Amino acid sequence: MAVSVRIPTILRTYTGGASEVSAEGATLAELLDCLEADHPGIRARVLDDTGALRRFVNVYVGNEDVRFLDDLATPTPDGAQVSIIPAVAGG
Repeated sequence: MAVSVRIPTILRTYTGGASEVSAEGATLAELLDCLEADHPGIRARVLDDTGALRRFVNVYVGNEDVRFLDDLATPTPDGAQVSIIPAVAGG
């Protein structure tokens, strides 16, 4: 199940500067395992010490925020687009 993953600028040091990479996994958790295997260190920037999504990192499968779906168990169908988007705050 090949999935395209959009990488934000702040995490591109882990992907050799690539803004988009391919990964595999039936769920978001499996996809993050695949990303970690290919780009060591990236999972720790997306997940916290308990293994949950970091509070200020948003992950979308297609146009849907995974927090409103099944979180890390969200299916990532073949051909899906996953976007990792750091939250931005300010005033």
